Amino acid sequence: MTENHRAAGSNEYATSSDFCRVYLEQMNSIYLLSLLLTADSQKAEQCFVSGFEDSVSNNSVFKEWAHFWARRITIIRAIELLRPRPSDKNELNETNVLSLNRIVPAVQAYSNFAGILGLNAFERFSFVMSILEKYSVHECSLLLGCLRRDVIEGRIAAIQHLAAADLGTETHAAERLSSAIAGMNYASG
Repeated sequence: MTENHRAAGSNEYATSSDFCRVYLEQMNSIYLLSLLLTADSQKAEQCFVSGFEDSVSNNSVFKEWAHFWARRITIIRAIELLRPRPSDKNELNETNVLSLNRIVPAVQAYSNFAGILGLNAFERFSFVMSILEKYSVHECSLLLGCLRRDVIEGRIAAIQHLAAADLGTETHAAERLSSAIAGMNYASG
């Protein structure tokens, strides 16, 4: 392939069929992103569908960026839908997390997903965007309409909450193991 041909290929815009292919190939991943951001299966579907519709009708994205754009528009639609703010109260919606556990197999399979879903909206967005999606703090602050400091604080709080939840799980597991060993020692003695 010549350099001119390669350069010409990189200037092609993505078509509707390119986006359809991206969404078909990455459906689970893009839906999981929308679920982690919204922490609500109905809102995740709404976010996924509106992102798909926007992507298919968008004619100003380079073909090689279609995958990136599909994920980015999902994030943008989730931000518009939830409008997370740094002042969000840190309340765990256990009912929502439990209902998601029943209907979304990925939440059951990976306990870390449940921890992320339990974060408040701003912490969740800060964590998912900056850690999982690897957006810069500056870019997160622009998309979320807040200060960089807010994103950093939200990300730190999210990591602390996730670590505390994980530590709590490990502590309970260690206590159960100790009890089981003590029970075995008692039964054999």
